[in-house]
Amino acid sequence: MRTGLVLDRRYEAHDTGPGHPERPERIRALRELMTSYTRADLVALEPRAATRAEIALNHAPEHVARVAATAERAFAAFDADTPVCSQSFATAALAAGGYLRLLEALLAGEIENGFAFVRPPGHHAESDRAMGFCLFNNVAIGARWLRAQGLDRILVVDWDVHHGNGTQDSFYDDPDVLYVSTHQYPFYPGTGAAQEVGHGAAAGRTLNVPLPAGCGDDEFVAAFRDVVVPVANQFRPEIVLVSAGFDAHRRDPLAGMQATEEGFRAMTRLLMQVAAEHAGGRLAAILEGGYDLAALRAAVPAVLDELGGRHVGEPVATPAPRGDVLAGTLKAQAPYWDLRR
Repeated sequence: MRTGLVLDRRYEAHDTGPGHPERPERIRALRELMTSYTRADLVALEPRAATRAEIALNHAPEHVARVAATAERAFAAFDADTPVCSQSFATAALAAGGYLRLLEALLAGEIENGFAFVRPPGHHAESDRAMGFCLFNNVAIGARWLRAQGLDRILVVDWDVHHGNGTQDSFYDDPDVLYVSTHQYPFYPGTGAAQEVGHGAAAGRTLNVPLPAGCGDDEFVAAFRDVVVPVANQFRPEIVLVSAGFDAHRRDPLAGMQATEEGFRAMTRLLMQVAAEHAGGRLAAILEGGYDLAALRAAVPAVLDELGGRHVGEPVATPAPRGDVLAGTLKAQAPYWDLRR
C-alpha cells in the first residue's frame, strides 16, 4: 500500500526555547530515522502552508490574527507551556497545510494512507485559544476541510497520552464527526472524563476512554478491541484520522503510562482494519506528542509497518485490562452503542 509521508526540515523552525520538551529535535530525529527506514511504496509529499481561510475553518479569525502577530516578535508565549518565536506562525500554518496536503493526496487516490510528521502539535488548541504546546488544531482543521469536500462521517482517534480538549470541543455538537480519545486520567488538561459524550444530536459522538497512570499495552489493546473498534464499526466512517501522539510510551518523561511500540503497532493494526472495512482503507495520521526521541524512533516504524500492510491480518493479542479500567466508558456509552462483551 502506498503510504504518503509529510516530513520537512522547516518544521524545526518553531523555536520553543531551551529545555522545552516540544523541541525541533523531534523532527530532526524523525528525519534521521527515515534515512534508514525503507519501503518501496513510501510517497514523499511536499507540505504547503494552510491559508488563513483554511485555518479559520476551525479557528476564530481573531485567534488566527493573534498567532500571526507573533511573527513580529522574536520570542513570546501564549502561556507557560506554549512559547512562540517569529517563525512559529509560518511553521504552524505549514503544519496544518502539511496535513491538508496529505488529505488531498488521499482523496485524489495518490496514496492509500499516510502520516504527517509535523510540529507544532495541535489537539489542545481550541477555536480561540492556543495552549498545551499547540497553536492551531491540525486534525480538526483537516476534519473540517474533509467535511467541506463532502465527506459525511469522519472518525478521529486520538491516542496521545493527553486528552485532546481542543478537538473534542470542536466537534462536541457535531454528529458527523466521531471523536475517540484514549488518555491518562486524571491528567493535563483536566478534560476527558468518560461522561463527556457529546451534546444534543451528537450525544455518543464523543467517546472518552480515560485510563489510570501505569496502563500499558494490555489496557490500550483492550480499549481498542472492546470499545474503539466496536463503536467505529457501528459509526461506519468514510475516513479515519489519527492524532498520533507517542507520549503514552513507557520512556516518555511527561506522563506515566507503560505502552511500548508493540502497543502502537496493535492500535494501528486495529484502526487499519476499520479503515479497510468502511473507508476504502483511507487513514491519515498526524504527529501530536511524544517527547522521548528513542521512543519515537522505536514506535514510528511500527506504525509505518502497519500502514504498509506488514503484519496486517495476523492476530492481535486479546488481553484482559488491569482491573476494569473500561467500566466507566462502557457505562457512559451504553445508551448510544452496542458494547456487549
